[in-house]
Amino acid sequence: MKFFIDTANLKELKKAKMLGILDGVTTNPSLIAKENLSNKQIIYNHYISICNLLDNINGNVSAEIISTNYKDMIIEGEELSNLDKKIVVKVPIIQDGLRVIKYLYQKGIKTNCTLVFSPLQSILAAKAGATYVSPFLGRLDDIAYNGISLIKEIKNIYNNYNFKTKILVASIRNPIHIVECAKLGVYAVTSPLNILLKSFYHPMTDMGLNNFLEDYNNTIN
Repeated sequence: MKFFIDTANLKELKKAKMLGILDGVTTNPSLIAKENLSNKQIIYNHYISICNLLDNINGNVSAEIISTNYKDMIIEGEELSNLDKKIVVKVPIIQDGLRVIKYLYQKGIKTNCTLVFSPLQSILAAKAGATYVSPFLGRLDDIAYNGISLIKEIKNIYNNYNFKTKILVASIRNPIHIVECAKLGVYAVTSPLNILLKSFYHPMTDMGLNNFLEDYNNTIN
């Protein structure tokens, strides 16, 4: 399973790369807004900087369009795609969005269908030719719906029809989400860096390491 980092922050991405847990990047308008980028050109340059961090990694960067009508979405999608070959155009699952995914697919441009909350939405995304589908696991859990059950349904449906669209699970809230997705065999999860860092921790690991070091230091002293 691949680990994508859900951020637009270059420092976080550099740390993830240093740790060897960076397979790709996903961004969204909210994450871009956190970086205080003042205009479209600066935002586009920021995307290029993110792509440059992946030069030694066979990964990509999901950059989301902010337009919501077909014509403007096409323009923006093609602009984003032209920034770098690693860019995947992120498109919401709305009616015009589905048309845009189909159009970009026919142009050979990779897409990530986002804001997916139902199995039927995932089917529509796959039939339109989306490269990735991003179901939002944690946001479903937030409203007392079992998000992992959605991921399981999508995985079963895609297997039934041999859809080529890859499942990139988003809205990861905790390490348990990552483990449950791995059990299902999804292609990738996209997670904030702090969630992945929690995955390193186990009290028995810390206890064992402290015991080893204590024994060693007692021996040499």
